[in-house]
Amino acid sequence: MKTPRAFFKPLAIGAPTPLREPPPRVERMVHFVPPHLEKVRAKVPEMARQADVILGNLEDAIPADAKDAAREGFIEMAKATDFAALGVGLWTRINCLNSPWHFDDVTRIVAEVGDRIDVMMIPKVEGPWDIHYMDQFLAILEARHGVKKPIMLHAILETAEGVANVEAIAGASPRMHGICLGPADLAASRAMKTTRVGGGHPGYRVIEDPHVDGSPRASVQQDLWHYTIARMVDACQMNGIKAFYGPFGAIDDPEACEQQFRNAFIMGCVGAWSLHPSQIAIAKKVFSPDPGEVAFARRILEAMPDGTGVAMLDGKMQDDATWKQAKVLVDCAKQIAARDADLAAAYGF
Repeated sequence: MKTPRAFFKPLAIGAPTPLREPPPRVERMVHFVPPHLEKVRAKVPEMARQADVILGNLEDAIPADAKDAAREGFIEMAKATDFAALGVGLWTRINCLNSPWHFDDVTRIVAEVGDRIDVMMIPKVEGPWDIHYMDQFLAILEARHGVKKPIMLHAILETAEGVANVEAIAGASPRMHGICLGPADLAASRAMKTTRVGGGHPGYRVIEDPHVDGSPRASVQQDLWHYTIARMVDACQMNGIKAFYGPFGAIDDPEACEQQFRNAFIMGCVGAWSLHPSQIAIAKKVFSPDPGEVAFARRILEAMPDGTGVAMLDGKMQDDATWKQAKVLVDCAKQIAARDADLAAAYGF
């Protein structure tokens, strides 16, 4: 473990100084793009006007014989569009640390577009040692190539070992941007009996007690990921980084996608992956606070300007704790309003 004085020191001579706070960005959806496909790359400037983050995917869903093409396609994509000028984050998901493509992913991307990329998403992170390795590796490359801002790291939680070590992962480095749920790989790691990518399962239910008359018993499907999301959110919040839901694979079920995203939002996640353009609008809707709730939250803050005491609003008691809840909503709405003119008007900012 690093000492407090050493935690924010650069890990290589000439590397940029680590950030003490992650940049305040709106990241309601991280939109995945397969950069080996030229026809998809051509649509990226248009997608960038809709999404908060564009991610060039190099890992799962990219065929083994297309890995090099995906890496070079991402570099081309990063050079072709000024994402920073558009106010859009540029991320990449590199191949996992034990893969044959990992080394070239990191070295080529930092060398070619190190000052353009905001975040590297690291798959299958199992402990803080994986983050320490990436921290040092990136510092050396940043110094070598004169990169001026540190590249942030985002860990995917997709193994049982990673979940067991999530608190240590979240606090492993000042590069940590956040953590997201990787439900498919995590399900396999846990030997869960599901082939779904995110969402619930019809067999995972609770059922009420038998009725005396033998009538049908009510049964409700449960959320397979509730425990993991809650633990991930706690780990992220205690370390001042962001928690994200991951992918929802059923593109043909937007209603279920919206509900799963909403569950994650209510529990403390700030965004989710979008695997298809149709999911961008769902994430934008879900991860933007409701204007009515924001208006009520503003009333709480106005009734208790210093955050102390008690106030009654519409028959509901408000105190220090509800003031903090209201501030979370209002701060989130202000960030979104700065990027989204329609929501700025709806929120009254």
